[in-house]
Formats: sequence, C-alpha cells, structure tokens
Amino acid sequence: MAIGAEEDRRLADVVESWVGRGVLVVGDAMLDEWRFADSDRLCREAPAPVLTLRRRITAAGGAANTAVNLSALGGRAALVAPVGADVAGDELHDCLDRAGVWDRTVSQTGRSTPVKRRLLAADQILVREDEGDRDDRLCVDGVQRLLAALASATEELREAAGHPPTLVICDYGLGALPEPIRGWLVEHRDLFGTVALDAHDLAYWRGLAPTVVTPSFAEATRLLNAPATGPQPQPDPTDVSGLSGPHPTDVSGLDTPTVVTTTAVPPLPERPRGFTEDRVDSGTDRAGMARAHLAEIRERTGADVVAVTLDTDGAVVGGADGEPRRSHATPVPASYAVGAGDAYLAAMTLALAAGAPLPTAAQLAQLAATTTVAGTGTCVCVREDLLSALGSTGSTGSTGDARRAPAVVDHGGLDALITGHRREGRSVVFTNGCFDVLHRGHVRYLDQARTLGDVLVVAVNSDDSVRRLKGADRPVNPVEDRVAVLAALACVDHVVVFEEDSPAALIETVRPDVYVKGGDYPPEMVPEAPLVRRLGGQVRTLGYVPDRSTSAIIEKIRSQSVEGRVPSTTHSDNKGPFLTGSPS
Repeated sequence: MAIGAEEDRRLADVVESWVGRGVLVVGDAMLDEWRFADSDRLCREAPAPVLTLRRRITAAGGAANTAVNLSALGGRAALVAPVGADVAGDELHDCLDRAGVWDRTVSQTGRSTPVKRRLLAADQILVREDEGDRDDRLCVDGVQRLLAALASATEELREAAGHPPTLVICDYGLGALPEPIRGWLVEHRDLFGTVALDAHDLAYWRGLAPTVVTPSFAEATRLLNAPATGPQPQPDPTDVSGLSGPHPTDVSGLDTPTVVTTTAVPPLPERPRGFTEDRVDSGTDRAGMARAHLAEIRERTGADVVAVTLDTDGAVVGGADGEPRRSHATPVPASYAVGAGDAYLAAMTLALAAGAPLPTAAQLAQLAATTTVAGTGTCVCVREDLLSALGSTGSTGSTGDARRAPAVVDHGGLDALITGHRREGRSVVFTNGCFDVLHRGHVRYLDQARTLGDVLVVAVNSDDSVRRLKGADRPVNPVEDRVAVLAALACVDHVVVFEEDSPAALIETVRPDVYVKGGDYPPEMVPEAPLVRRLGGQVRTLGYVPDRSTSAIIEKIRSQSVEGRVPSTTHSDNKGPFLTGSPS
C-alpha cells in the first residue's frame, strides 16, 4: 500500500510540474453539438422513433478539444486554426473562451466551421450529422493569415514561458493544414521542444521528426500499408501554387524568405476517403499486431515515441528502448468516449514536455482518458479530476495554509480570512448557489472553479432565500447540512451563508479575482458582471454538466415514491441539464 501511495505521489508531482507549460495547437478545429431527446412512441409514417428535443449543448471538438484538455490539465494552450465566420464559429469561440484557451483562430469568410452533430435518446446516439466540406480549400489570404498567426502565437508562448513551447498538430483531413502550413511547421521544427502529431494520414508529415505520434489502429495500419518511399521533400512554406486566388508577393510578419517559388512540390499520395474508424474482425489481436510493428511505425514517422491507441482496449506504447508498454481502458458506451483520445493526447504531450519518462507519460495519458469517460458528452479531463484519481488534491504551494483555515465562516470571519489570503498573494475565486441535494454535477463544477485560482469561496443561499427562489417545498436539505457537505469537499476552502437573493454584498466584501457562474451564455450576461469588473475581477462561465439536475433527481424520487418503487441510483433518464453556475 505504501508503494502504491508513493507511486501515486510521483505521478501527481509530474502533473504539478506541467502547470503553466505553453502549448501551441494547430489543426482542424470543429464544434461538437449534442442534442438530447426523449422518445416514447414510433411515428406512423415509418418504423422510426418520435423524438422530443429536451436540450442542446455545444463543446469544442477536434483540435479545439485538444486545446481545451491541455488548458483543463493545467497547460497554457493557444489554438491556431481556420474557423468559419458563422454561428458555429461564434459558438466555438465561446467554448474556447470559457476553457481559458488562447484563441488565435483565423476567421475565414465563405468557409463553414466543421460541426459534428449528435442526436441522442437515453444515452444512445441515434444519428450523427457532419457539417462542413472537407474539400473546402483555404484561399491565399487565409493561408497567409494562418502563417502569420502561427509565427505570432509561437513567439507569444515563448515569451510567456521563457523557453520553447510545445507543439501539437491535429490533422484530421478537413483542410486546415495545406502544404504551406505543413511546410512552415516542418521548417520551423526547431522552434519547439516537444512535438506531438495526431494525424489521420501520417505519411503527410514525413520530415517533421515528432517527439510522439498517437495513431489509432486504423491509422497505423494505413501507414504500414502505404509505400515506404522514405522522407518526402519538405514543401516550401511560401509556395502557394495550386491554391485559389492570386499569388501573394510576400509573407510579411514571418521569419521566412519573401521570394515566392513556383516550383511544384512533389504530390503526396491521395488521402484515403471514408476510412475513419477501425474496421477489423472482432477477434483480431490488435494489441499484438501493434506491438509487433512499433519499430516500423517509429522508423516511418521519425518519431521518438509511438502510442497506438486501441479505444476500449487501451493503448500500446513504444520508444527508443524497444520495450513495448501496454495500458488498458474501461469499456464504456460510445457516447461516453467522444474526445477521450484528445484527453489522452493532451496528457501524453504535457508529461513528455515536462520530462517524464515514457512509462510515466503512458500511465498518465491512459488515466486521463479513463478518468474522463464518465458521462455523455465531449470528454475533457480536468487536472483536479486527474489528481483525485491519483489520491491527491495537488500541491497548492502557498495555498496550503488555506486548507488549515476554518471551512465554514461567518461574514466577519470571511473578511479577515480574505485579508490574510491577499497578504500572502493568493488569488480568490468566488461562486454561489443553493447546492440542494449535492450531486456529481455540483462537484465537477466546483472542481473546475477551484482550478481558476488559489482559494475557492462558496456562498450558499439560506433556507429562506432558497424558498423565495425555488418555492415553498425547497430546500430539501437545511442549510446546516448543505454547508457541512460543501465544507467536506477538498476543492472548497471556505463556505459562507447569505440571506439575500443576490450575493452582491458578499462580492463587495470578497472582491474576488474570479467570479464563476454557469451556463453556455457569455460572461456579459451574468447579472453580477458589472459589479465584479468594477471591483477589478473577471467573470468566467463554465458550461453545462449534462444529465445532472437537482430538480430532476427530486422529481424522480417523488414519482417513484408515488408508484411504490425504490428510487434507482442511475441517472440516465434525468431530463434537465444542470446549470452549473446556478446550483440548485
């Protein structure tokens, strides 16, 4: 047991060591849209269910979700990608802003933001609709703006961290990485420390010499079946021949030659179409096949590390020592695992960038992917969740004294504590709500809020205040119980009760550095936003946690009590979303 605890502490130290590490993410960004519906009958026209839409949520997808995971795990992530000047693009910008990602995307007029739209009933994906044309080509101006954004973001990250940033390339064949962009990344490989590559077609990146590649089994098979022609000539980053629009005369703002060449780059093999998932017999030993070909994949990609991901079967990882390492995953419904590969890639990249040995990096990557597949929606692994899985709440540096201070305080005591925290240079995060019938959605929300600063203060509505807001039959739990449960959470530093319907007076007292509310609306719509900003703080909104709702839980208990049944512990049929900033 002591050995296990020591190992967990060592892994937690690696997680702490990567906090603030700068990472540039480049590639195909998209928007994930989830539509949750109920169905209780078939339609008369066809054997198809009649669906009643209950709610809709959106999340960053593709390269954007990798950037969100890097930020949630504690890194400093910047995203450079083309995004359409459309509604989906606006929603994607909001997702990046809420996640704290440096949004360095480039809007492209006339180009659609790729969208993956899923329709679900009872956690089952019924339909997926993909929007966005993979044959959309970037115009010359769009390419030049992306090149300028790449150079600017790279320098911005280097200056912020004081050392070369890490690079993550997410190439899913949606047109974000044409030859001039690939050429710039290959030519400027020395500007980056660790380089991670996640590409549907790895042959397109010969010459990059990445630190790590993370192909799926299908992508690894495609690479091995392609002709082994050796490294491809590196394309000139200023060559835009073949692109639509007039030739540019320079690439101002970049440290690349201004002479435009018209020499054609030798064409790469045609990208295979329609092969987007593993299509192998269920009895195939994928892990064994991957293990047998790790050395060849390393040779063909020039990568130091190869991690062949096997979805529900985990991963097989190999490095220069030739020793394969196997990790395992817990099988979950498909709707739970969307984006788990992005969490894997983010944790693997951060661990290697922090200098962790390969076995440690592989272990943390698998744990990040496994930790995040707990419910329906696009997977994001939060640093606090990863540390909790390791049995640690993380080292808090100067915030350690905050946990020894009283958890439950009155207004006067809170004022004194906040003064002490300010004296020690700690930043304060503030949130408020009823927190009646505490559930996993509440805990996830508070964990996320805690990562935004050094001290988390939770203000709880009194019983009278809850009755005014929720009705005469609420709260279910009295304020003493609600406060006691919140104070027991490791992520919560101080809990205070307020009688008013608005926390404005407490905000005046605390003067938070960050005020957190929930919902997929912009911070400008938060009623307390003007007050917080006047006091010098910032406002952050955290998105919905699907299928978690106090009202739904209470209604379920009541309905099952009337029917004489014992309430189930499952939550798959909860109807309403949990609005994280208005905990009920």
